[in-house]
Amino acid sequence: MEKILDRFLRYVSVDTQSNEESESQPSAAKEWDLLKMLRDELAALGVEVTLDEYGYVMASIPSNVGEGVPAVGFIAHVDTAPDASGKDVKPQIIEKYDGGAIDLKGVPGLQLRPEEFPEMLHYVGETLITTDGTTLLGADDKAGVAEIMTAVQYLVEHPEFKHGPVKIGFTPDEEIGRGVVKFDVKRFGADYAYTMDGGELGELEFENFNAAGAKVHVQGRNVHPGSAKGKMRNAILIGQEFNSLLPVEQRPEYTEGYEGFFHLISFKGAVEEADFAYIIRDHDRAKFEAKKELIAQVAAFMNAKYGEGTVQLEVKDSYYNMRAQVEPHYHIIEKAVKAMEMAGVKAKIQPIRGGTDGANLSFKGLPCPNIFAGGLNFHGKMEFVPLKSMEKASEVILNLITLFAE
Repeated sequence: MEKILDRFLRYVSVDTQSNEESESQPSAAKEWDLLKMLRDELAALGVEVTLDEYGYVMASIPSNVGEGVPAVGFIAHVDTAPDASGKDVKPQIIEKYDGGAIDLKGVPGLQLRPEEFPEMLHYVGETLITTDGTTLLGADDKAGVAEIMTAVQYLVEHPEFKHGPVKIGFTPDEEIGRGVVKFDVKRFGADYAYTMDGGELGELEFENFNAAGAKVHVQGRNVHPGSAKGKMRNAILIGQEFNSLLPVEQRPEYTEGYEGFFHLISFKGAVEEADFAYIIRDHDRAKFEAKKELIAQVAAFMNAKYGEGTVQLEVKDSYYNMRAQVEPHYHIIEKAVKAMEMAGVKAKIQPIRGGTDGANLSFKGLPCPNIFAGGLNFHGKMEFVPLKSMEKASEVILNLITLFAE
């Protein structure tokens, strides 16, 4: 079998950054490169596989224990976040990590330091894969892709391994909230599924944020500064004022657990006009709706102050909390806990401070909690993944397949 590390390194070498400005699906043509690679690898293993016009790879392995066994699916996304480049990723392999700072050698002086990221100390003595500081790593979610593919290869090469129907799905555009918009749950054919898209070893999640995106356009008025008194309206400053009216304590850097937030993710413009964008998150649906109402009230206030049309606000929901959809099928959570125990991993059930394809899939009728893929510090140059965590995740997949077959 190909080692999971070698497989992971092959996958992160493919640039698959999704593009939130694009209306196509996949949003970036380069995502097809990895999608086609995965289709071809599955076909080479003798697995029945399709790749459709929307970029969904779907594969099926028939049961070898007869009928009446639920079909279980495993899903991961191939795209990386727009927040940082995924081009020319140069991973660093740190063997027997000693607990100290790790030089990210692509950027002089940049270090991954346990003083700032104390989770690093959970993995002393293990092999870590980091970035070189110039890009993100792509463990979100190519670690999940590698873990699933490794489990599939094991099934194919060990026909004595008992299993029911197994379904495999790889999706584009999860990072921009469109990962399963056109995903055909009926064609996929799973009764239950798991996304391998969580973070640190042991994470197990079946509740997530309700999520929306907000785009704000500010129309200013540019006048020569020498004669600007009473005439100029600086769109940059109006935008800053807009942001100042949202609660400071509801920013990501001040929240944790079930607490929601407004997160300003981009700002660009000049005196004449400016555009900025937020993501809005809350686990509680009522509080989520209240946040959307608040940002609408801020826009209305700014228009009352500076004139109608000064601020244009567009708010669009992305996904909702999947807890109500998954909890009636709690046995799939119990199976995941047992599968981790079988791998020597203690399950940590917690809410996702984010979202996964599984949230939207659960609302489409496919209960789909989220299991750790092993990576940490996603979406940036400080991202890393312990090799042992990826190996354990692949083992958990096989254990789940066993439990469903029983």
